[in-house]
Amino acid sequence: MVSRSDGSPGQDLDKPAMATVGCKGQRTPIQIAHGRQGSMRYPVTPDGRYFLVRGRLWRCTNPALDVHARDALTRELMSARRAKQDAMRRDDPASRDAARGRVASAKQALGERGPVWWDDGAPDYNRHMARNTPYAAWFAVLAE
Repeated sequence: MVSRSDGSPGQDLDKPAMATVGCKGQRTPIQIAHGRQGSMRYPVTPDGRYFLVRGRLWRCTNPALDVHARDALTRELMSARRAKQDAMRRDDPASRDAARGRVASAKQALGERGPVWWDDGAPDYNRHMARNTPYAAWFAVLAE
């Protein structure tokens, strides 16, 4: 546990949490991705590039972004998603398309889409099933 910015004890929201998974007495430490309130928890690949939801890899936000930029981009992403939802309820294709563009721009700025944020030349496995990637062995341990 660490102290939050308000001084109360709790999980440091800027760092992935750690947990263990496994069975038969063999436990493996894994990182857990979490939402701002710590409510959403997903396993994170050992290299920190992806989190896993229902067997599919999703690219994590660029860890090089400073907290303020990441928060601002996340707020923009959520606003754009709400705008898209509102446009769809109003059956307004032009507004929907504009909102989709905002969502895409925010996700690219966060590093979740577009060019990868790592520089070692490794390919992007965003939205791939983990079992069909080099992360298959890691995924198999989680699935036990």
